[in-house]
Amino acid sequence: MTRTLPTTPAEPRPLEAHLAAYEAFERSATETSPPWLRALRTSGISYFAELGFPTTEHEEWRFTNAAPLAQFPFKPVHRALRNAVTAADLARITFGGLRACRLVFVDGHFDMALSELLPHSTGAVMGSLAAAIERRGDLVEARLGRAAHHESNAFAALNTAFIQDGAFIHVPPRAVLEAPIHLLFIATKPGTVNQPRNLIIAEERSQVRVIEDYVSLAGSAYFTNAVTEIFTGQDAAIEHLKIQREGTAAFHVATIEAHHQRQSRVLSHSISLGARFARNDINLRLDGEGCESVLNGLFLATGDQVVDHHTIADHARPHCASHEFYHGILGGRAKGVFNGKIYVRKDAQKTDAKQTNKNLLLSDEASINTKPQLEIFADDVKCTHGATVGQLDDQAIFYLRSRGIGEELARQMLIKAFASTVLNRITVEPVREELERLLEERLAQPNA
Repeated sequence: MTRTLPTTPAEPRPLEAHLAAYEAFERSATETSPPWLRALRTSGISYFAELGFPTTEHEEWRFTNAAPLAQFPFKPVHRALRNAVTAADLARITFGGLRACRLVFVDGHFDMALSELLPHSTGAVMGSLAAAIERRGDLVEARLGRAAHHESNAFAALNTAFIQDGAFIHVPPRAVLEAPIHLLFIATKPGTVNQPRNLIIAEERSQVRVIEDYVSLAGSAYFTNAVTEIFTGQDAAIEHLKIQREGTAAFHVATIEAHHQRQSRVLSHSISLGARFARNDINLRLDGEGCESVLNGLFLATGDQVVDHHTIADHARPHCASHEFYHGILGGRAKGVFNGKIYVRKDAQKTDAKQTNKNLLLSDEASINTKPQLEIFADDVKCTHGATVGQLDDQAIFYLRSRGIGEELARQMLIKAFASTVLNRITVEPVREELERLLEERLAQPNA
């Protein structure tokens, strides 16, 4: 899909620090990097230099000002500090009761000592992308950079230029992984930039659940710029849950690009509860007949937070279905943005696509810009979209208060019910329960 950019930017784009950091990084990494990876990184920095940081002149960033990201000091973390995360830290931020294969990344780098690999006999491979590049170079080369559009996404281009580490998951044909895989990304160093690159491959008829989870121990500002590429083979099924629960001083940008083949089934969740600034681009390409996908999302913003979700369900083949449900809860002076696009190509007849965005404003100063879109080039389709913006129902609050429930508890009950339709689609029960608790905790804060 072609994404247009203006010929003249709205303001100067500070790129010098990023280009200088790339030159230093590439000099240090040249000896250990294969030629194909060096070429991919070069392509990334070239497109980033061409695109620059987006401004509000760009249609895809019209409602979100990326200037704070452009001005943030660019200090990549090329090596993680040892012992930056203790066992007590880990216990505090993991999901209680979750039996999962856990891969821990500290400031974007894999930490084997903190990770836990469960025994299995499926032949699945999970671990560090850096190790996979070294040991499974042909497989990584064939997929890395093939789904993420770094030629038209400045932040994906920047991430591509600095590809070093992240998560690698390869599920072989017909393998069914009962335990989910928990990718835990922990930020510890303020004033730095983490750029994890994740590659998930589910071969034909395989099944896997992946939790991509971002948290922080740093109390002050840092910047996460993550890219995840997902490949789902024929008849495969994947549930991907991205959770962003970083500190409210953090900046977070994430790009998820998923490519789905014939009769694959995809359940995608995006839960955004933290960060001062959060932007999520989630793009699914249904590239085989009979694909089914659900895009499920919940975002909560309070205080001065900004949270932005852009999604694309790209129907490239006939007889595919996509259903999208995104709920936003905004309090304080928070600002939300939702832009969801259903794109139906000429040959994608018999498409069934639905999109719904519902938003709840908890204060007079909170705001939401919502823009559901349909671009349809086929004539035999069923496509619907809609968006709502409202406040808590005074009659519902009165009804609960008349039953002896306090006003604050009544409000929280209604908000929780609004969020539960999204959270209930998450199949990993311990994670769902912890997210419900986190939601209640955030709503109890004074500026909610």
